[in-house]
Amino acid sequence: MRNNDTVSNKDNEQYLTFEIADEAYGIEILKVQEIRGWEPVRQIPNTPDYIKGALNLRGAIVPIIDLRQRFGMEKVGYTPMTVVIVLCVQNKGQTSVMGIVADAVSDVLDIKLADIKRTPNLGANIDTRYMRGMYVAKERMVLLLDADRLLDPDEFTELKGLL
Repeated sequence: MRNNDTVSNKDNEQYLTFEIADEAYGIEILKVQEIRGWEPVRQIPNTPDYIKGALNLRGAIVPIIDLRQRFGMEKVGYTPMTVVIVLCVQNKGQTSVMGIVADAVSDVLDIKLADIKRTPNLGANIDTRYMRGMYVAKERMVLLLDADRLLDPDEFTELKGLL
């Protein structure tokens, strides 16, 4: 069996699930570079609150985004369960490495593509462009995120010098 067969094939994909504000989110496992415990980061002046700063990851400067704040949720303190999920995102043929802060990592799910439900139409005032779809796992609904759109460097003009 080839290594990629265990991660993704044309009928299934694997998603890393994590929690933010007691809600489950998933992101393609192939985008995940590593998972780290929260540690203080170098703050970047004059950036939005959801940009927590930058982390030196073995010589690479990695911007860190707090998804809770990016999604407009209540700000909470970081705990020993808080993690940074380091992702490789693709945009316009370029690869960028960015980190997202999540309350906790949950699991890795094998999901049949046919089981991913389309994101419901929530009206013009709700931004669903970061959503890839929804998956019902046992008793929870997992919102699957599109990392490439969620972390589009063009939206982070404050970070252009770091990426």
